[in-house]
Amino acid sequence: MNIVTAVFFAALPILSAIFITKYLGKEYAWVNRKIIHFSIVPATLLYYFEEIPKEVFSLAALLFGTAQLYLHIKKGELQWYQIDKNYGEVFFAFSAAVVAFFLPREYATALLLVMAISDGVTGIIRFHYFRKRGYNVKLKKHWSGSVGYFFSSLLIAFFFLQSVSWYSKFLWSIILTFAEYQQFIDDNLSVPIIGILIRGIL
Repeated sequence: MNIVTAVFFAALPILSAIFITKYLGKEYAWVNRKIIHFSIVPATLLYYFEEIPKEVFSLAALLFGTAQLYLHIKKGELQWYQIDKNYGEVFFAFSAAVVAFFLPREYATALLLVMAISDGVTGIIRFHYFRKRGYNVKLKKHWSGSVGYFFSSLLIAFFFLQSVSWYSKFLWSIILTFAEYQQFIDDNLSVPIIGILIRGIL
C-alpha cells in the first residue's frame, strides 16, 4: 500500500465519524467524542504496520489538534462534539502526535489504542450509566467505566505489548486506569504522560 492510500484509509474513518456524529446532535456530545476517539483505530493500526510513517502520523495529529484549537479560540466549536472550555479533543490530538513520534512503535501503538478504545469504552459506559439515572453526564467519573477501561487496556496490552510479562501488563493497565479516573488533570493528558513515565518499569 502506498502512503497516499494509507493516509486516505486512515483519515476516512475520522472524517466520517465527525460527519456522522453531527446527526446525533450536541445532546450526545460526550458520546460523539468517544465515537471519534474510536475512529482513529484504523490510523493507529496503519501506523503500527508501518504503512504510515511516524512523521506523517504525528504531523497529521498535530494539524488536527491545531485546527480544533483554532475553532475553540474563534468560538466556532463544532458543538456536536466540541464543548466550550473543554479542550480534551485538542489534548488528545497533541498527545497522539507526541506519543507516535517519540515512543517505540509497539509501545506507542498500545498507548494510542488505550487513548482511543479504552477511553471510548469508559466514556460510553459512564454516559449511559448517568443518563439512565437522570444525572448530568458532564465530566462524571464512575467505577463502572473504570472497569471497562481496565479490561480493554489489559486486552490491548495482551496483543500489543508482546515483550513484557503478564504482571507488567496487569500493572500497566491498573496504573493507566487510575490515570484516567483521577479528576485533577484532563485524562487526554494524564494517560499519555503517565504512560510515557511508566514505560521504564515494563
